[in-house]
Amino acid sequence: MKIDLSNAKLEKIAVKKDDYPPIKMPEMCICGRSNVGKSSFINTIFKDKLAKVGSTPGKTRTINFFNIDNKFRVVDLPGYGYAEVSKEEKKRWKNMIEEYLLEREELKLAVLLLDSRHLPTEDDKIMLGFFDRKEIPIMIVLTKCDKLSNNELTKNTNLISKELGIDKELFYQFSAKTGMGAKQIQYSIVKFMEEAILKEKGKG
Repeated sequence: MKIDLSNAKLEKIAVKKDDYPPIKMPEMCICGRSNVGKSSFINTIFKDKLAKVGSTPGKTRTINFFNIDNKFRVVDLPGYGYAEVSKEEKKRWKNMIEEYLLEREELKLAVLLLDSRHLPTEDDKIMLGFFDRKEIPIMIVLTKCDKLSNNELTKNTNLISKELGIDKELFYQFSAKTGMGAKQIQYSIVKFMEEAILKEKGKG
């Protein structure tokens, strides 16, 4: 099976379960706090200009389903932790994210983006704990690595590893600006999703 990651298109925009794509297909979700670089990550790993990059955080206010080569979907979840949003809006985003994560059987892989310049927030830890409890495989990607020197990146990776209690060797270091880590991440996604697709076919 060959998957062309660049053969990608926006399939559906959702704010509730009734809006989700009806045709079943394995899915991977991308999550992280606002301004962590989700859209830039999607555009680098999959197809340029696939996701809209906003100049202000909190741009993604819907769940966006991207169809990848008619083989699997990438699900872009709203960023969390954006301060300049009303309590009502934050609650709506939270409910939207939880409904997807709790009820979507098609979810096979989670990609959690963390800003390499900062320690994980409580929201990041909650998200990580959720995937752990649900036994959903997770990829942790440190973004914006170009903004740090090699020494700073090594130091911060060690600090983040210690804070989460996760081996630093399991982190992917990434930069949308330089393309750092992109090929390794693409390879890992293709490998994982190929296996998920084969498992689903086996069930059928």
